[in-house]
Amino acid sequence: MGEPDNTVVEEKNLLVPAAGSVAISKPFWHKLLTPDTVHPPAPTKKRKWAFGILWIIGGSGYLAASALFGWFAWAGLSMPDTSPLWAPKATPVIVILDRHDRVLLKTGGREAKPVVLNELPPALPHALIATEDKRFYSHPGFDVIGLMRAMRENMKQGRIVQGGSTITQQLAKNVFLTRRQTLKRKTQEIMLSVWLEHRLTKLEILETYLSRVYFGGGTIGIESGAQRFFNKPAKDLDIGEAALLAGILQAPDRLNPNKNHRASAERTAQVLIKMRGQNYVSVPEFKAAMTAPILVEPYQVRALTSARYFTDDVLAQTDKIIGVPRGDIVIHTSLDRRAQAAAELAVARGVDTKRNAQQAALIAFDGTGGVRAMVGGASYEHSPFNRAVKARRQPGSAFKPFVYLAALQHGHRPWDIYTDREIDIKGWKPGNFSNKFLGEMSLEKALALSVNTIAVQLGEDVGRDNIVAAADMMGLPGFKPYASLALGAQEVSLYELSAAYVPFANWGKRVTPYSIEAIYGADGYILYERAVPQAQQLLPREVLGQMNLMLKTVTQRGTGKRARIEGRETAGKTGTTNDYRDAWFVGYSADYVAGVWVGNDDNSPMSRVTGGSIPAQIWHDFMTAALEGSPAAPLPTAIRPIGVDNTRSLELLLSGIEKELP
Repeated sequence: MGEPDNTVVEEKNLLVPAAGSVAISKPFWHKLLTPDTVHPPAPTKKRKWAFGILWIIGGSGYLAASALFGWFAWAGLSMPDTSPLWAPKATPVIVILDRHDRVLLKTGGREAKPVVLNELPPALPHALIATEDKRFYSHPGFDVIGLMRAMRENMKQGRIVQGGSTITQQLAKNVFLTRRQTLKRKTQEIMLSVWLEHRLTKLEILETYLSRVYFGGGTIGIESGAQRFFNKPAKDLDIGEAALLAGILQAPDRLNPNKNHRASAERTAQVLIKMRGQNYVSVPEFKAAMTAPILVEPYQVRALTSARYFTDDVLAQTDKIIGVPRGDIVIHTSLDRRAQAAAELAVARGVDTKRNAQQAALIAFDGTGGVRAMVGGASYEHSPFNRAVKARRQPGSAFKPFVYLAALQHGHRPWDIYTDREIDIKGWKPGNFSNKFLGEMSLEKALALSVNTIAVQLGEDVGRDNIVAAADMMGLPGFKPYASLALGAQEVSLYELSAAYVPFANWGKRVTPYSIEAIYGADGYILYERAVPQAQQLLPREVLGQMNLMLKTVTQRGTGKRARIEGRETAGKTGTTNDYRDAWFVGYSADYVAGVWVGNDDNSPMSRVTGGSIPAQIWHDFMTAALEGSPAAPLPTAIRPIGVDNTRSLELLLSGIEKELP
């Protein structure tokens, strides 16, 4: 979009006599002497319409201006205190606690040095302006062109994808306002940005912004950001490093180079391209910055436990909930340090490099949906990327419970008989892991042995749309009704898949997964508190009991036998994808639901690792340790009819009993 056209157009004077008419000057008393012969010209119909249009436009403009003035006046009545503008003396202290108030992480409290722009490399403010606000030096605090462009793009996408905020607006938002996305908050943001522009020079705005800029996870200010990612002062940053830091601001968690190398690299390249496009760097500087490697130092914090994948996730959620911390905060979470230690040990023991099983992840929930343990990879120090939450992989047969759930909802029973045989769906012929067909068997046995052909037949009989609906009901939205749906060929995260199993264990109640119970300010003021939803029955008791009957059979004498725990009822499902690229086990007792994924980041095949091998063993080791000392509790389970293998046998049995009745 180009610059606005400032050409002034002279409006036509509607009161000038029409072309061809003559204006005659006469004394004021002339009409008194000849009242019947001299009359002012009657207004034409065209002039009446013109005056009417002018009245409508003028009246509408007046009303619009009055409404706009009133809106700004109303928004101004509740403007926040502006004293927090000045940079804090130290970064806020953030303490993360587990469910028993044991400390998991303590970070922050470092000295917050004020920024002096002349002491920083020019590439830093250049990268910031090129990326965030290219008209920074010409606008009065807000950018009309940027706002219009953002509005057009948001309307085009049907959602908010651009904000159109200037550097000054971002400063106002970070220092004074909350994270709530409302029209009133946006209005106050604009008003505060105009105030800042009158209060400070452009140089002072940049210095204040760089002193308060937020990199996520409690890291405030360019000095803290430079130390966090490069272990050096901001004055020593080169062009590539400055571009990386400027790029992070768009999405501090997603673009964190310690967690997502690829996304960070792509964003850094975008920033460098914008800097070159606005002539902030020369061609040789641009080429050097685009090709030189950027060495990122792992962020070292005072961790009281090794639950770093979890605390990183909590810090990212906190950013979304409260935004930039205005002071010290305490975050109370659902994690159990004892269960977390058991999870970390189980994963460390389970990873088998000899079988090319380089990575593993584990997530555990209680019956309310609270995260009790989270391991996002084999080694946080080696890779902070959280595979439990962010990695999306094909679940394979671990998705089948939702196929069988849809079947039970539509009248099928665990003892219905299907035939394991060759099938053909428009040229697609799914096979079994064993490459054999076993003939007739009950649905219960088919799920326990993870028979693909029967799962696909069942899916076709029930209807793929009904399977999609069942998965969505359990917390897995977005699946497509493809032919391979029943075999788990669509990607999902371990977090999502495991959470969808929770209603099987908690007597059929709907849950919303969570990690944060509450966030408190240093004075004890509640900044956020999780709203406990009203319990909603998701699964009928009959359907729930039959699902648990089948999933218990998986661990008793099916593919998940390694997950059996002596003296406890367990249930679950294995999953293995093509060429052994992914191996899963998601299972539960009456206390915990836990999911395990094993695989490789580069999607390379493992050496015959199935869901029933390493993942089931990791799950077993974790659950055994986590549940130690707690009383065994039963799962809600249906009772299998004695001697009944299929619906027809049940009918015959009932008819025989009826004959014996008097």
